[in-house]
Amino acid sequence: MDRDFLLVRKMKSGDEAAMELFVRKYYPAIWRYCRCHVSDYDYAEDLAQETFAHFFRSLSGYRHMGKTLPWLYTIAGNLCKNFYGQNREIVRDFTEEDAGEKTGENLQDALCRQVDVERALFELPEELREVVILHYFQELKLREIAGMLRIGLPLVKYRLRRAKEELAKLLGEEEKG
Repeated sequence: MDRDFLLVRKMKSGDEAAMELFVRKYYPAIWRYCRCHVSDYDYAEDLAQETFAHFFRSLSGYRHMGKTLPWLYTIAGNLCKNFYGQNREIVRDFTEEDAGEKTGENLQDALCRQVDVERALFELPEELREVVILHYFQELKLREIAGMLRIGLPLVKYRLRRAKEELAKLLGEEEKG
């Protein structure tokens, strides 16, 4: 038996320590995923927390059939889609983590480039953006993405290629303008 199966079993029986362990294990990945989708630190945190709240509310009907992380990504993805539906303006708050060790003009250039990339990413159609986020920001393998999105591997590869082309075009146009 895998650890997630045992954790789920303990959580279903009301073990709060198991729930805490589960959240500590998966929260960073879900938060990064939400942050890639909404760009705003506070909204990403809210969506990540809501992902776990939703998971725990539906825990009694959850059947463990492998890895739990793809299920959490599915919940988070649906919450992020709902967020998009509210037509929120994309506002990026920069943290010390974003800045790294850059200073002065290097920091400004890096932040401007990051904003350009994020704007371009949000201009992609949803199905292309989702593949980019899962592959590059969540570091999932193409097969994992195919399984999670319930699409064929060739379609994942096609979407990733199209996304790269679109991003290059969007970023190229931004740099010229």
